[in-house]
Order: sequence, then structure tokens, then C-alpha cells
Amino acid sequence: MPNNKIDAPLVCVKNLCFKRGSRVIFDGLSLDIAKGKITAILGPSGTGKTTLLKMIGAQLVPDSGEITLFGESLAQSNRKKIYALRKRVGVLFQSGALFSDMSVFDNVAFVLREHTNLSEDMIKTLVLLKLEAVGLRGAATQMPTQLSGGQARRAALARAISLEPELVMYDEPFAGQDPIGMGILVKLIKTLNECLNLTSLVITHDVTEVLSIADYVYLMSDGKVIEHGDTKTIMESTNPWVVQFLNGQDDGPVPFHLPRPDLKETLLA
Repeated sequence: MPNNKIDAPLVCVKNLCFKRGSRVIFDGLSLDIAKGKITAILGPSGTGKTTLLKMIGAQLVPDSGEITLFGESLAQSNRKKIYALRKRVGVLFQSGALFSDMSVFDNVAFVLREHTNLSEDMIKTLVLLKLEAVGLRGAATQMPTQLSGGQARRAALARAISLEPELVMYDEPFAGQDPIGMGILVKLIKTLNECLNLTSLVITHDVTEVLSIADYVYLMSDGKVIEHGDTKTIMESTNPWVVQFLNGQDDGPVPFHLPRPDLKETLLA
């Protein structure tokens, strides 16, 4: 008989609401991250994309709504449970966040030393395999300051996958990258997702790069999902906001001018 079972989402966000002071960050945000897929969340700077990652990692608590990770409600999980869930998640931070006083090898080994009881010989094997996967085995003894920006991001990616996570979250992975570095990261995200049977969540505002590899896309604005679907659906959307964002138009639903009083009245006042 055919298997019609559909895997439950690895991450499920329902009716998420969150404020910082009087500023609304999320206003009923809902989305699902499908298992085994590359899901991209797009939106302008300041729309709460990184904040969402922190909530999925249980670093921030929403005002209301629910987040489930691997089928577990974060709101109903104690600290021990949350720590266990975090071990199943790898994070590539926007800045890379490498330890500047550790070699590339020790940066990747750090997580294994902290969270496993593996021997140093086994750790050495695993670290070199991870560095080989991102093309940096030849830089194992170098310090982070000796790496280019793209190489540092790749070293951070090797660390993010060191514990064989089920989910990898990428926070603006293409920011500040030259075309070659960006191309390498795009390829790595797709290749690692397929070869390691990962689920990838990519937070970015780099449209072209992420649409070339994403299986599903959410576009966020004003605390909500404006549009979602596969790449073809997003590219063919007639939603004015989506069209403005994808084409980088300077004016539209997101206005060029912030709200302000009449110029003539202001000058004559």
C-alpha cells in the first residue's frame, strides 16, 4: 500500500505576538518549517527575522502564541528539555561568532568537547571531516583573523553542523559576502541539506541567492506573513508589496518617505 503519511513540520509557529515597548514586532505570525526542506524567510531589515530565530531557540519568549520544535511546545518545556532540543539545532550566526583566540580547528571542536564525551582522537576525526565538507581542512590551524570573511562564515558553518543537527538556522548567511563567497555559501547550504538530511531555515533579504535554493518561501512585513509558497508562486505573485521587495523598487507599499508634516508648512513655521 502507498505511504500517504505526511511528516509533521519540524517547527510550527502559531499566532505569534511580540512587542518591544510600544513597537509591534509580530502580530499573529504563523508559519511552518517542513522537514528535509530549505525554507527561506524574507523581509526588509528590521522586520524581526533574527528575533524569530531567537524565539525558535527559546532565547526570547513571545507575548502570546505558540512555537513547537520537534513536536515539543517550547512554552511547556522546562530548561532541561530546552537544552536537549537546542542540541538538535545548529545556528550560523550573522557575524559568524567565532572565538577569536581559538584556531579554526578548536572553534569547531569546542561544541564537541562541551557536549559529548568523545575522545580527542574521535573529535579530531569529526572536526577534520566537517572542515573538509566546507572546504577549510587546509585552514584548520589558522586563527579566525587570518581568514577572509567568506572563509570565516564557512568555519562557523562547520561548527554549526558539528553535532549532526536535524535543523540548521542561518541568520543572514550572505551578508557582506563577495560574489564568490556568496556562491560558495549558496552551494554549501543546498549540498549539506541534501547530503546530511538536514532541514534548513534561512533568514535573509538577499532575494536572488536564496530563491535559487529554497523549497518554500515566506515573506514577512509588519509582523505578519505577506505571501508564502514555493519559489514559482513567489516569483509570479502580483501582490504589490512582494513585487516591490523582489524588484528592489524604491517606492510603493513601503514608502520612500516616512510620515511627516507638509514641507511648506514646516519651512514656514
